[in-house]
Amino acid sequence: MATHVMSESIYNLIPREEVKPPKEQRYQSKFRSTVKEEKQTNKSPNKTMGPAKVDLNAPKDYLSKRSKEPVLPEKTSFKYPDEDKRKPMVPKKEDRPLMGLKSNKNFITTNAVENIMSVPKKPAANFVDTAKGSTHPLEPSGLVPKYLNKKGYGDVPDYLRKRNGEVKRAQEEYDEYIKEHYRRGAMKHLTEGERQAVLNGLKKNWEEIHHQYQGLSVVTDTAPKKARKERMEAEMKQLERDIELLEKHKIIYIANN
Repeated sequence: MATHVMSESIYNLIPREEVKPPKEQRYQSKFRSTVKEEKQTNKSPNKTMGPAKVDLNAPKDYLSKRSKEPVLPEKTSFKYPDEDKRKPMVPKKEDRPLMGLKSNKNFITTNAVENIMSVPKKPAANFVDTAKGSTHPLEPSGLVPKYLNKKGYGDVPDYLRKRNGEVKRAQEEYDEYIKEHYRRGAMKHLTEGERQAVLNGLKKNWEEIHHQYQGLSVVTDTAPKKARKERMEAEMKQLERDIELLEKHKIIYIANN
């Protein structure tokens, strides 16, 4: 038999002390300090409180009508860039020509003289490419020389003359600078024999290093082998640059220390 639990009991009449649950700690974001710093740095005055307070205008400086409208520039007459090449404008309806004007010019004689003195128009230069007579302009076809008869054909352009002049002046200034230091004794001119001796020595050094380089092992499986190979390659490249420099320049100056 199931036990019947009574909802009403005498024990419920005893006053009980109400126990409040402990209040949870308020949540604080871990970005609180970052937000504060960002707010202080990005703070701008009068951003949400309206414009700054300024002094009011004097009563005599009252706001007049249309004073806030923008000032437009003065009107100027429009003129086309090619005004002299344009035809005159169509006359208005109000413009009426002067009536009753007479001219003593003999138009028949004038036209006859102009036709007699006029130069006949030359026919256009064309070429025919088919048997049926299809004609095309001759000048843009490339069949006749066009630029050979042009004025200034084959002349050196002005910008090249200017550039050559600048290069020549720079070379003259450099030669003058070298001569000045040579006169002072700060620089020494390398003779042809000395230059050949230095050049032969560089080539001999390159051959010795190249002979050693050819004797290296094919497989560079260790760090010392790889370092030695890279060092010898760098030395040969430097010797090649020095040899090319001495072969390219015949006149060489060195510091007289």
